[in-house]
Amino acid sequence: MPIVNRVAALSDEMAAWRHDFHENPELLYEVHRTAGIVADRLREFGCDEVVTGIGRTGVVGVIRGRKSASGKTIGLRADMDALPIMETSGVAYASKVPGKMHACGHDGHTAMLLGAAKYLAETRNFDGTAIMIFQPAEEGGGGGKAMVDDGLMTRWNIQEVYGMHNMPGLPEGHFATTPGAMLASSDNIQIIVHGKGGHAGAGPHKSVDSVLIGSQIVNALQSIVARNVDPLKSAVISITQFHSGTAFNIIPEVAELGGTVRTLDPEVRDLVERRIGEVAESVARAYGGSAETKYTRMYPVTMNHAREAGLAADVARDIVGAERVNDKFIPMMGAEDFSFMLEARPGAMILVGMGDGNECHHPAYVFNDNILGHGASYWARLVETRMPAG
Repeated sequence: MPIVNRVAALSDEMAAWRHDFHENPELLYEVHRTAGIVADRLREFGCDEVVTGIGRTGVVGVIRGRKSASGKTIGLRADMDALPIMETSGVAYASKVPGKMHACGHDGHTAMLLGAAKYLAETRNFDGTAIMIFQPAEEGGGGGKAMVDDGLMTRWNIQEVYGMHNMPGLPEGHFATTPGAMLASSDNIQIIVHGKGGHAGAGPHKSVDSVLIGSQIVNALQSIVARNVDPLKSAVISITQFHSGTAFNIIPEVAELGGTVRTLDPEVRDLVERRIGEVAESVARAYGGSAETKYTRMYPVTMNHAREAGLAADVARDIVGAERVNDKFIPMMGAEDFSFMLEARPGAMILVGMGDGNECHHPAYVFNDNILGHGASYWARLVETRMPAG
């Protein structure tokens, strides 16, 4: 079964919505314009209920099918926020806001779910309730958790929840998913090294060099992945910040390191957290200093539920054909706060191919409007398949 005809007819409209969102990007929870437009559109479509302010600035649209005998309710989630990036794409609808850009395709995700909402509100060819979830603050703000904490799942009795993200490099219109770990956990680390300041030229032997200690810690942390983590499992430790010093000839008292940690297994996550603190402190002591480690857990592993991942793959096959669906996708070390929704309810994340082009989070990233119909059709068919009208 190809792209839904009615959804295909909405392609130009979805593209116009996306271009408008793209021109007016908003960050984290400050998605007031975007959320307002989404809410207005949902009301225009005739949704049975439209609620704003869930998880601060999230929007929920409720669409009831022609029948309700099944008692089923499923949630479909799209994210709305942009990134703090100066756009260099050169497209006619480029960002009008300096330093802000939809560089991860959330404008496309929002447009696709709006297209599906319009179709479902018109046809209502299902038995149950579809919940359209438009989430703020995916890019580091934990908006998924905020919506769950605000009662998203319980207020509407959501029983299953599904997410979708565009994927540069995956052929246009192809889909990919997998049971189990799909995307990595994402955690932040901060290490503060304490030494003893001194004259870098005349008296280095009288000091404890925090820069030297910090440099050794950067190297030593890589031994955790190389020698503590099972080689058949995955972990990444990346130190991305190193701040210290005020002059060429002063050994600084303090050095501050920062970075990110990614894992695909909760036990590996625990191991890495423990070992980072142990390694940093022991290296610092060996050089006569000390180190404090602050490990902040951000997003958990995006863990697809096996049954729901299989159902998602089946729906994708209905849209694009079996040869264009990979249901054994190799997990990626990127992260997604849809993981919080998957901790709250069974469900699955699926990727929709963008074709060749720039990677996400790139200043020249361009979303492929050709996939809007694929994504919206997937959402619509998912509802109709999971809650058939009979």
